[in-house]
Amino acid sequence: MMNLQPTLKNELVRLRPIKQEDFNQLFQIAKDPLIWEQHPAKNRYQKKIFLNFFNDSIKSLGALIIEEISTNEIIGSTRFKSIENTENAVEIGWSFLSRAKWGGKYNKAFKELMIDYALKHVESVIFYIGVKNTRSQRAVEKLGGKVIEDNNFMHLVKQSKKDLTYRIGNTEWLKIKVGR
Repeated sequence: MMNLQPTLKNELVRLRPIKQEDFNQLFQIAKDPLIWEQHPAKNRYQKKIFLNFFNDSIKSLGALIIEEISTNEIIGSTRFKSIENTENAVEIGWSFLSRAKWGGKYNKAFKELMIDYALKHVESVIFYIGVKNTRSQRAVEKLGGKVIEDNNFMHLVKQSKKDLTYRIGNTEWLKIKVGR
């Protein structure tokens, strides 16, 4: 069984399990309304709404803090989540970064860590992304994520018209990594 709260790091970021005492630092990032403008929960910058999100993160037992290695500062958070009715896939989601860290290298760094780790334990990594969240869609596509259209993976698709379901599998990820 996959540990959903590992500690992972590379030269740019460290991922570690979220703790209650991370709230204030994380909220300082999350209170920026522009972070949430394409997200279905556009009001997550409000303290009360973010507190619910944060508490849900703690309860999920899959949430991770993203820290910048060079400064040891919190720059965002993300989560792993088991997917119902399958042991061969895990979801990566609920990710957000400080706007100062937008632009590619931080998102790529932490998601590559998560994908590498997850694909040692499961066959597929899944991303459920809102249809209006083009920023997140582009970011996952840059990593090699593809919208699921293959009937073999349709059981992983969220049956919501509000989300697109992206997948990166073991085989595809190995090809992507070799091609870099």
